[in-house]
Amino acid sequence: MRPSPVISAIGTGALAFGLVITMAPGVNAGTAPTLPSPRTPVADDEASTMLEALQRDLDLTPFEAEELLEAQDEALDLDEEATEAAGAAYGGSVFDTDTLELTVLVTDADAAEAVEATGAAAEVVSYGVDGLADVVEDLNAADADSDVVGWYPDVASDTVVVEVVEGSDADVDALVEAAGVDPSAIEVQEVSEQPETYANIIGGLAYYMGSGGRCSVGFPATNSSGQPGFVTAGHCGRVGTSVTIGNGRGTFERSVFPGNDAAFVRGTSNFTLYNLVSRYRSGGYQSVTGSNAAPIGSSICRSGSTTGWHCGTIQARNQTVRYPQGTVYYMTRTSVCAEPGDSGGSFISGTQAQGVTSGGSGNCRSGGTTFYQEVDPIERAWGVRLRTS
Repeated sequence: MRPSPVISAIGTGALAFGLVITMAPGVNAGTAPTLPSPRTPVADDEASTMLEALQRDLDLTPFEAEELLEAQDEALDLDEEATEAAGAAYGGSVFDTDTLELTVLVTDADAAEAVEATGAAAEVVSYGVDGLADVVEDLNAADADSDVVGWYPDVASDTVVVEVVEGSDADVDALVEAAGVDPSAIEVQEVSEQPETYANIIGGLAYYMGSGGRCSVGFPATNSSGQPGFVTAGHCGRVGTSVTIGNGRGTFERSVFPGNDAAFVRGTSNFTLYNLVSRYRSGGYQSVTGSNAAPIGSSICRSGSTTGWHCGTIQARNQTVRYPQGTVYYMTRTSVCAEPGDSGGSFISGTQAQGVTSGGSGNCRSGGTTFYQEVDPIERAWGVRLRTS
């Protein structure tokens, strides 16, 4: 997979937007899995709990869930080989959770044969990821009606989807004209509500901001100086905001929001890092061994301190989301549910870290859409290194 664009305007002076949430009885906060005893937590990657979450959230049988994980592992390796074979004609990758097939899109028919020789399916498209990214950038530069809630490239259909509030009078034609993009590249879809940030720390555990409010840890990591901390969402706190997590203390060292939604919290005392993500009531911990981006269509799971462990699929990359507090770019769109307080929490596919929870719409009772900030641009822009062993 090609990495998502490097975080634009990533910096150290973001404004924080958080929900003040009182700690609920039994909420357990810690810098890594909070230990019920002096024993060191151990990853339990093969436990049935991840399979159970996939069965619940993707409506799979136990056999189908296990088959899906195995196919995705194979697809990650195949995708790297097929992407190289496509060369400059690479137009994106899509994994189908029903057929378990990886399709690599190409913008030149001559490249299709080379892709198919690797074992991946190939499909010729007009725009591809780069062409659709240009359309997204043109839309980003134009003024949009307030009822337009965002847009994202749908590589599978080779269009940019513009989302509008259901029943509104959003003027998409004016947006398209102002952006100067080809109307045939645009697909309009209605959504029931406008997305909001989940501003409310091991991956997925709760942390609390000194100014009030609760968010969730993305992934334990070190900064460019090797100091311990974790990545999370930028809207959870501005630079200098103090953090408590169990008996640990920290401070927001980096933060950017809006524009992007990323932050690094540096530990100032009692931070012990583990390459783990909490699976909450599903049981145990999921280990983190890397941060390779999974293809669109892959299954993905999220951990957060409000709703715990939930799974879904990756629907699109490079989505522009227009929150009431400001617009963010380069978000990844998923079918995973989330709620306030889950912000900043871990998105992981298999053992590969994907991103930190930003916001979305819906809830974990009726379902929803959630966006995440990818971790790869955070690592590259700030010199952050995730804990992977």
